[in-house]
Amino acid sequence: MPCRRIRVTGAPEAPLRAALAALRTELGVPEAFPAEVRQEAERAAEAPALPSYDATDLPFFTIDPPGATDLDQAMHLSRQGTGHRVRYAIADVAAFVAPGGAVDAEAHRRVNTLYFPDQKVPLHPTVLSEGAASLLPGQTCPAVLWTLDLDAEGRAVAVDVRRALVRSRARLDYAGVQRQIDDGTAEEPLALLREIGLAREKLEVERGGISLNVPEQEITEQDHTYQLTYRAPLPADEWNAQISLLTGMAAADLMLAAGTGILRTLPAAPDGAVARLRRTATALHIDWPHHVSYAALIRTLDPHRPDHAAFLQECTTLLRGAGYSVFRDGTLPAITSHAAVAAPYAHCTAPLRRLADRYAAEICLAAVAGAATPDWVLAALDGLPRRMADGARIAGTVERECVDIVEAALLKDRVGDVFEGCVVDVSQTRPTVGTVQVDSPAVIGRVEGEGLTLGARLRVRLTCAQPGTTKILFAPA
Repeated sequence: MPCRRIRVTGAPEAPLRAALAALRTELGVPEAFPAEVRQEAERAAEAPALPSYDATDLPFFTIDPPGATDLDQAMHLSRQGTGHRVRYAIADVAAFVAPGGAVDAEAHRRVNTLYFPDQKVPLHPTVLSEGAASLLPGQTCPAVLWTLDLDAEGRAVAVDVRRALVRSRARLDYAGVQRQIDDGTAEEPLALLREIGLAREKLEVERGGISLNVPEQEITEQDHTYQLTYRAPLPADEWNAQISLLTGMAAADLMLAAGTGILRTLPAAPDGAVARLRRTATALHIDWPHHVSYAALIRTLDPHRPDHAAFLQECTTLLRGAGYSVFRDGTLPAITSHAAVAAPYAHCTAPLRRLADRYAAEICLAAVAGAATPDWVLAALDGLPRRMADGARIAGTVERECVDIVEAALLKDRVGDVFEGCVVDVSQTRPTVGTVQVDSPAVIGRVEGEGLTLGARLRVRLTCAQPGTTKILFAPA
């Protein structure tokens, strides 16, 4: 699901880094791994449990942000009759992590990899997450290999899941993938990403699903100063995401058929939330006819436009009710679907960075093999939703606070300056408090003062920006 990410290139040492370090301390983020965890991980990296099935002849490739080393997924795409075959290799964390061991216990404490602008705090020791268990190019490693056969329209007609040895041949990034596909230089396994991605996007439209192309805030260094801009997702980002969604939907179907599983669920948005979003659309002068559904509107928006980018960010509020639902022995939960996916869905493609995915993989492997779900999975199943919810809360706090810290650091020397912006929210209970989206730099901050009108263009003066102590604050100029 979309989130607001910030990446820092050459960030200033102070006060930005000091504020980020203070945030980690305040949240109790565990940075260093205990000695016994590191030692166990080092031993596991030397002697993982290796599968007998060898798929190293397939030229897999990975697609990740530049510089990423914790690579969960690698793919190989090919034609299959009138349709396609998707082979999707997922890092096999269970080949390295012993249930009940020190690494396992620490992963349950951390739950997620946390991403800060200046560093990441990994779920597993880096000897695993960025080393032996990562699907790095040229490295033979164990994986959970999904084989999904698609018909001519992109629907899954056959699914297989098994453990396999794989070896990625290339580490690609989104911009490079987009260039190769656009200029026609991509070899067929990569070129098919567009073909399959577009087919899956069409099916998403048919079932009423929603993919939010939320721009990322990005900080770059230029002429010894720092600029905050938006980076809109490329089509290749979305095609890649469709492969992950396809796998997560297949995983959910396997779980539901087996009667045991852990689903990622989201109830339909309440009417009040949609009504609020309609008011925001009106304020941003986005035409949303009453006969047009929310899902249909989203597909007309251009994330490169500031007003559309602001609206897309507001749309993420409809995803806040997402959670995890576990079931066993054929007793299904009250909600089995994810409203944004418009289908049952499971997290299973990022086990290096998300705890629940390791358990989802084991359930799917057992379901396909016609075997019982491992006892260690069943023993942990009931506690996973609460643990994942706690982890999500921390990750959300990290995201929000990092945005505030970085924005304040970039604007700390501009207190008193006047900016052009647009009022994108006004409190219903306090009409003198609202949110303003500044045209440049790309910040969204609190504004306090008389005469705030939703959707109005407004000149605002920066009154406060102190990283680590206060958030940015504007007043009408």
